[in-house]
Amino acid sequence: MDAFELNKIIGWVLAALLVIFGARTFMDIYNGGHGDNKGEKAAYIIEVEDSAPKADKSEKKKVESVDIKTLLASANAESGEKVAKKCKACHTFEKGGKNKAGPALYGIVNRNLGTVEGYSYSDALKAKGGAWDYDALIGFLKAPKTYIPGTIMSFSGVRNDQKLADLIVYLRSLSDNPAELP
Repeated sequence: MDAFELNKIIGWVLAALLVIFGARTFMDIYNGGHGDNKGEKAAYIIEVEDSAPKADKSEKKKVESVDIKTLLASANAESGEKVAKKCKACHTFEKGGKNKAGPALYGIVNRNLGTVEGYSYSDALKAKGGAWDYDALIGFLKAPKTYIPGTIMSFSGVRNDQKLADLIVYLRSLSDNPAELP
């Protein structure tokens, strides 16, 4: 077999593939794509009235904010260390640890906000003032961008109250002289 015949065979194979894939693409375009059903809805929406009594916002906040300070008494630092693994990408936890994308966290409990040497804090955190007491840690670790709008911390927060309490107890243990629990 010479090169001319080989080229003809390869050409026919490529032409067949072009026809197969071209026809499939044309049919997808013609039929409106995969699962589109030309704008028809695939299911019915069933409207249901909410029969539960609506709580006002103050009651909702009370329900949402399970007293984490109470959970701190039964929290587990070892479980908190597991929760803190996701923080290790940006923070160090050992004594004398270096700053990374976030400041070193050794001795964080009751330390003044924005005081780690060599770390450039956001203007919002510097303006907040105060110390990392239990209330501040709970608020910030639960929802950083809500607690300090304008913070550069990109973490979305710890939503589970028990995990949050475990994390705070772990952070408390990172000290030569751990702060008393509330």
